[in-house]
Order: sequence, then structure tokens, then C-alpha cells
Amino acid sequence: MSILTGSANAVRYTLFGFNLIFLITGIILIAVGAAVGSVYNGYDLFLPGKFFSIPTFLIVIGAFIIVITFFGCWGALKENYCLILSFSVMLFIIFILELAAGISGYVLRNDAYSLIETSLSHSMSDYNSSTQNPTTSLWDEVQRDFQCCGVTNYTDWHSVFNNSDLPISCCKIPIGAVGTFTCNDDVLNINRNKNDGCLLGFSNYISDHAVSLGAAGVVIAVLQFFGVIFACYIAREIKIRNGITGFM
Repeated sequence: MSILTGSANAVRYTLFGFNLIFLITGIILIAVGAAVGSVYNGYDLFLPGKFFSIPTFLIVIGAFIIVITFFGCWGALKENYCLILSFSVMLFIIFILELAAGISGYVLRNDAYSLIETSLSHSMSDYNSSTQNPTTSLWDEVQRDFQCCGVTNYTDWHSVFNNSDLPISCCKIPIGAVGTFTCNDDVLNINRNKNDGCLLGFSNYISDHAVSLGAAGVVIAVLQFFGVIFACYIAREIKIRNGITGFM
């Protein structure tokens, strides 16, 4: 028989409902972290390690949330003070970690431009037009995907090739072209990609995903803050009705 009545009993079932929501939020965090991580993995040569730490962190937090929902659900149904107290403490820790991850996502967004500029600039020297390598492949992929050329503009390739030639990925090969196609920096070259440098478009693309990490962390942290309040209230009611003294 339940030892809680009235509003406390209602909050108990509300807490149980919140635990189901927490389970869903844990799955969402894992999904968001995995999705953004997979996007970043596609450009791993151009991204510093900190871009991968936050998605991994959210996946770990999501898995931890799924585990601790057991304490909340079981504690709410059995009205077990120790389980609910443990759930409250762990949920509060998760709240702090998620808030930190969310803030880090927004900070990473602001730093994306400068970090990616440095990475792109340093990687240009590894571009090899005669021998395929991971850097060459990724540069070609980025320039085709974002219809750009170079870091800030096509002239960045001058120091790499020491002539007017550009990587083929800087141009769109005309339909029906036969034989050898040359991509160069001629001002009359109508085949060159319409966007200048890759830095702006690429960094915006990466920073937008960093924002999704930050938003997921902050929004779910706010939801869990209410769960902490509910859990603490239930723990207090059970403690009073059972005559428990101290924390245990």
C-alpha cells in the first residue's frame, strides 16, 4: 500500500512518467551524438579532436541516462527512499554534465571558423595532384560538395602548384567535354565553382552541427532539472513518512 497520499502521490506518478521521458531523451542524446559524430568523421582530417569529444560525450551521457532511469522508475513504484535519493543525485550529476556539454557545443560553434581555417591552410601542402591520398580526396570532396575553391579563394592554390592550374574539383566539367580538361584561374573561366573559398561554407556547416549538440544538451538538461526537483520532493515525503533520519 502506498504511504504517499494527495499531491505527493500525484508527483510520484509524475516522476514515473518523467522517467519514461528521460529514457526517450537518453535515446535522443545517443542518436544526436551518433549522427553528428558520423558527419564529423567524414571530415576527420580537417577537424581538430575537440569536434569529436562532444558527440562522444553526449553518447556516453545518453547511455548513462538509460541506466539510471531504472533507479527512478523502481524507486517511484516501490517508494524506496534510497533508490529515489540515488536517482536524484545521479540525475543532478547528469544535469551538470549535459549543461556543460551544451555550453561546449555553443563555444565550439564560435571557434569553428578559426580552427577550421588553420586546419585547411595547413592541409593544402599535402594535396598531391598526381598521387591519390586521403587529404587530396577530402579536399576534392569538400570543393565539390560546397562548390568552392581554396580556403578563402582560388588563389590559395598558387603556392601549392606555383602556376595558374587549380584542382579539377575547383571546376565543373562541362557536359559533353571530350579529352583533357584543365581547370585554371583564368578570370574568364566560367566552369570554376561559383563560391570562392571553402572556409565560410564548410565552417558554417560544421558549426551548425555543433549548435545541434549544444541545443540537445541544454534542452534536455532543463527537462531533467524538473526531474531532480520531483525526485527530491518524493524522497523527502518518503523520508518523513518512514521516520528516516539523516540521508539514509
